[in-house]
Amino acid sequence: MFLGLDVGTSGLRALLADEGGNVIGVADAAYGVSHPKTGWSEQDPQDWITACQSAVAELRGEHPEAISALRGIGLSGHMHGATLLDVDGKVLRPCILWNDTRSATEAAELDGTEGVRDLSGNIVFPGFTAPKLAWVKTHEPDIYAQIAKVLLPKDYLRFWLTGSYISDMSDSAGTSWLDVGARDWSPTLLEASGMRRDQMPDLVEGSAAGGELRADLRADWGIKGSVVVAGGGGDNAVAACGAGCFREGEGFVSLGTSGVLLAAKSAYKPDPASAVHTFCHAVPQTWYQMGVILAATDCLNWLSRTLGQTPATLAGRLPNEVKGPSSITFLPYLSGERTPHNDAQIRATLAGLDIGDGPAELTQAVMEGVAFALRDCLEALKGTDTSFTRLLAVGGGTRSPYWVETLATVLGVSLDIPDKGEFGAALGAARLAMTATGADLATVMRAPPISHTIDPRSDLIEAYDTSYARYRALYPNMKALMT
Repeated sequence: MFLGLDVGTSGLRALLADEGGNVIGVADAAYGVSHPKTGWSEQDPQDWITACQSAVAELRGEHPEAISALRGIGLSGHMHGATLLDVDGKVLRPCILWNDTRSATEAAELDGTEGVRDLSGNIVFPGFTAPKLAWVKTHEPDIYAQIAKVLLPKDYLRFWLTGSYISDMSDSAGTSWLDVGARDWSPTLLEASGMRRDQMPDLVEGSAAGGELRADLRADWGIKGSVVVAGGGGDNAVAACGAGCFREGEGFVSLGTSGVLLAAKSAYKPDPASAVHTFCHAVPQTWYQMGVILAATDCLNWLSRTLGQTPATLAGRLPNEVKGPSSITFLPYLSGERTPHNDAQIRATLAGLDIGDGPAELTQAVMEGVAFALRDCLEALKGTDTSFTRLLAVGGGTRSPYWVETLATVLGVSLDIPDKGEFGAALGAARLAMTATGADLATVMRAPPISHTIDPRSDLIEAYDTSYARYRALYPNMKALMT
C-alpha cells in the first residue's frame, strides 16, 4: 500500500492506493491562512502536522489492514513557502506562503543581480522563497540570525515524518537558490541572497527515496514494516505525475484556486524574460514549463462573497454553451499577477459595466477574464517552442461546461475532461512513493481515462480574439493609472 500526502493551501489530502494504483481511500483535513497585513499570507506549520494526523487517523479507521501494509509515502505541497527552523528544528515564525507579496522590493533586487536569472532559469518573483529570506533579514533580523534550516512546506511535514532535512528538485526549483539546469543548489544563488549551503536540505529526485518513516509513527499507525518516504515534489509537478504528464508535448491546464498552463519538457530551455516558470519535474532528467496566474477560481470565489451567492449558483446562471464574448472586460489580478507581467502591484479591473448588468453578466466576465489570462500564458509558452493540439483540463472550475468551452475557444485548443476519480497531486504523490520503492515510472505514471472532450467553437474564435485584444490593451492603461 502507498500513501500520497498533498499539503494544499487550504487543507491536506491523504490518498491511499494499492500497488496497481487503485485508490483505496481518501481523507481531507482543512486549515486556514492568516493575512495579518495587506499582501501578507502566512500559515502555521503545525497545522500541516495536525491535518496529517487527522487524515491518517480517518484512513486507519476505515482501512486498518491497508494502513498496516503501508510501504511508501509520497509528498506534494504548495511551493515557495519559507518555513524557518532553528538549530533544534523548532519553527521560528509562521510560514510565508507562495501568494505573499511583501518581498516585492527584495525580489526586484535579486532579479537584477547578475547571473541570477541565468542560473535559476526564472525571474525572481515576490512569491519565491529567496526574496522572503531577504525580507526577513531586513525586517526580522533577530529571527534571521537564528535560522539553521529553511524548508518548503511539504519538506517540513517530511521532517516530522522522518526526522530528516531533505527536499527534491521540483519543489526546490521555485526557491531561486537552485541551478535548475544542473538540478543542484547553486553557491552563487545562495550567496546572492545571503544564505549558506548548510541551511539547505539535502536533495533527491522526486521519484527516489527521501527518508524513512520514524519507528514511533509506524507503531502509532499500526504499520508492520519499514516505510520509504519519496522525494515527492511541488504541487504542479506532482499533479502532472497524477495526470501522466511527463513526456515532451504533454500538458494540462488547471482551473484551481490559481491557474496553471503546464507543458512537460525533455530538455532544459528556460525563457525567464517571458515570466514563464521553468522548473525541474518530479522525475529524473525532465523539466516542465508553465504560465501561472495567481487567481482563477479565486476570482469566482471573490464574486461569490461580493454578491452573496455561492460559486455554484453563479455558474448555474450561465448556459452550458457559449454564445459569444461579454461586453465587460475583467482583469483577474486580485493579488497581482505572474505570467506574463510579473507585477505584484497591479490589481483587478472591471471595465464596460452597464446599468443592466447583473450576476450572470459579471460571472461571464470573470470566467472570460481568467480564460484570457491563461491565453496570456499560452502566448508566453509559444516563445519557448511549446504548442498543443489538446490539453487535459483539471481543477474545480472544470465543473462549469460554460467556463471550459470558453477556455477551449479562447486558447484554440481541445480540452480533455478526465473521468470521475482521483488524478491530482495526492495520486501523483502516491505514484512517486511507488517508484521510490522500485515500480517502473512509465508504467505507474499513466494518464487518466477521459470522460469527454470539449472543442473550441470555431464560429466564435474570431470574436473572442477581438475581445482578447481589448483585454490585452487594458493592462498597460490600468498600470499607468496606478503608478
